[in-house]
Amino acid sequence: MRAATDKSGFALALTRWYASHARDLPWRRTRDPYHVWLSEIMLQQTQVATVIPYYERFLARFSTVEALAAASEDETLKLWEGLGYYARGRNLRRAAQAIVETHQGRFPDTLAGMMALPGVGRSTAGAILTFAMGQAHPLLDGNVKRVLSRLFCFEADVNAPRSQETLWDYSAQLLAPSDDPYAFNQAVMELGATLCTPQAPQCLLCPVKDFCEAAAKGAQHELPRKAVKKPSPHYDIGAAVLWNGDRVLIQQRPRDGLLGGLWEFPGGKREGDETLAETVAREIREELALEIRVRDKLISVKHAYTHFRITLHAFDCDYLGGEPQARCAEAWRWTAPEKLRQFAFPKANNRVIDAILARRQDASTLPGQTTPPHDAPSPALR
Repeated sequence: MRAATDKSGFALALTRWYASHARDLPWRRTRDPYHVWLSEIMLQQTQVATVIPYYERFLARFSTVEALAAASEDETLKLWEGLGYYARGRNLRRAAQAIVETHQGRFPDTLAGMMALPGVGRSTAGAILTFAMGQAHPLLDGNVKRVLSRLFCFEADVNAPRSQETLWDYSAQLLAPSDDPYAFNQAVMELGATLCTPQAPQCLLCPVKDFCEAAAKGAQHELPRKAVKKPSPHYDIGAAVLWNGDRVLIQQRPRDGLLGGLWEFPGGKREGDETLAETVAREIREELALEIRVRDKLISVKHAYTHFRITLHAFDCDYLGGEPQARCAEAWRWTAPEKLRQFAFPKANNRVIDAILARRQDASTLPGQTTPPHDAPSPALR
């Protein structure tokens, strides 16, 4: 009987399985570098089922890299809305501009050149060069790490910096015997996505279980090993749905940082033992230099980010006076509720919009009746 440590024949067994079990995914029907790059960026930390409609919408709106490069950041982020990790959307547009301006619309054909693009790391670069240009580069995304950790019974933390060199070596070692790098790399990722899953790996169906050292030791359920995460901190956020006649105030987050470039209802974290209503009044005074009257709570929304959790408490508020200063924002504007969907908002804020529009459908009166002082966007939007 062949020992699980003997990996000869692994590549052939895996690619044969892939030939008959591969999912029909839209980016697997093309070798166009633009299409492949777009899919690989979207697939970073995001599941296939979520990505497909976004991928199709982006290609329908921006059929070429030149079209994407010419788009505004606001337009790009609006299409990206709901996909999460918004730095990817901003980097997508920046990379498109670099491809057009620096590379005359052609994607780089070297690993270093591809990695020089915003938002493209080593594994993403290798995937693009393999799937679009037929080159042979090892990959190390989340699915591949999981497969490798079990295949080689790798017991160290797979995300630790010291583990990366070993895992890259494993990936390159398995790829080397393959005469079809496209099929092999797709197959490794497919195995991790469909059979070698984080929970309850389907070892009985695995085409390469005889090569798996973890399965031979009965340790597949214990791998991969990852450092225990610290509990995520939780913050209560008070936000103002600030009415000025029949319009509400929204502000745009600074373009650098978390949720950069997205629009939101102004507000911030609760401090000390202040009430949520006090939080809203203080934040609006500090951020926008406005005086407001805080009224009833409209909705509370729980949301989890990568490293922390929030509960967003949105309050109806009346505008009393002052001119918005946008001290902590890129821009601001008063807008009709029916136009809020034109802007890209974080997921939690979209739940607030849902509540506003649902109430307007059910009611014939508006919460605020003050007279708007102006009808123009902030200077940054003119």
